[in-house]
Amino acid sequence: MAINKISAPRATPRVYIALALAAIAWWIAYTILQPLAEFVAYNILALERGSHLGEAVAFFLYDVPKILLLLSAMIFFITIIRTFFSPERTRQLLGGRRVGIGNVLAAMLGIVTPFCSCSAVPLFIGFVESGIPLGVTFSFLIAAPVINEVAVVLLFGLFGWRVAALYIASGLTIAIFAGIVIGRLNLERYVEDFVWQLQFTAAPDESGKLTWDERITRAINAVRQIVGKVWLYVVIGIAVGAGIHGYVPTDALAEVMGKSAWWSVPIAVLIGIPLYSNAAGIIPIVSALIEKGASLGTALAFMMAVVGLSLPEMIILRRVLKPQLIAIFIGVVGIAIILTGYLFNLVM
Repeated sequence: MAINKISAPRATPRVYIALALAAIAWWIAYTILQPLAEFVAYNILALERGSHLGEAVAFFLYDVPKILLLLSAMIFFITIIRTFFSPERTRQLLGGRRVGIGNVLAAMLGIVTPFCSCSAVPLFIGFVESGIPLGVTFSFLIAAPVINEVAVVLLFGLFGWRVAALYIASGLTIAIFAGIVIGRLNLERYVEDFVWQLQFTAAPDESGKLTWDERITRAINAVRQIVGKVWLYVVIGIAVGAGIHGYVPTDALAEVMGKSAWWSVPIAVLIGIPLYSNAAGIIPIVSALIEKGASLGTALAFMMAVVGLSLPEMIILRRVLKPQLIAIFIGVVGIAIILTGYLFNLVM
């Protein structure tokens, strides 16, 4: 039967028991983080409660393990979902979709499809070769790096579910809007000529053939690999954030990055575009800036510019896109981020 061929067998009972024990250990560790961080800072290290150094150290000791625990859990579950959406299956799902519906679907698939800057070129070539419209392809390329599990976890952990949900919604809106605009401009002439001459060879889609044991193993490996790559960014970002938390006077940034400074959003985006960091490094800094008086819209616009318009990805995409299209891409997405920043400042 066809259904039996694509159905994934259940995991062994031992796997379920191990996952249950891991979940219990995770929950216990998460619940004791704050009192443990304060005990270490104020009792073991004997720092004065309320002092600049004491507040900074307590902030650091609490936020680093909290973010890493949240990150590990989210990566595990997102990777399980991603095993059902291989890049090849994503390409197949987007094939033949008309503009509009295709942009929405591409942006949503960008969230759950494995993606990194190094995969931007092969994915772009595969999408174009499959007949997927250029604008739909860009909706995917914008959503994938901006709305990833690292950004969602950090935003949820530092700001709560409301800000995380608004960020996801705004990220999807930017990806859809920018993709539609780029598609309407008929910019295919600015794609390098060799791209249209390539014959893309599709990799076999094995996402439906994986067993649950294999999916869980991939999720565990993903946790090890991703946390292993970003933990240092988390530590550095939170260290900078802890310094801001402990030493920068309250409301010190209100005049520069507050709601009253109308120019703060475009300036933040212009500063963020040439910079490069991942979400793990930039979000803890954004959190500390907001705590000290920066407006939410301005800070998140800065973060989106850094993460969504990263310099390495632009350099990699230059292999398949002419400078004119890259400039238009940066301009359209940059304007969308600025408008989103103003919207956040208006409603929050």
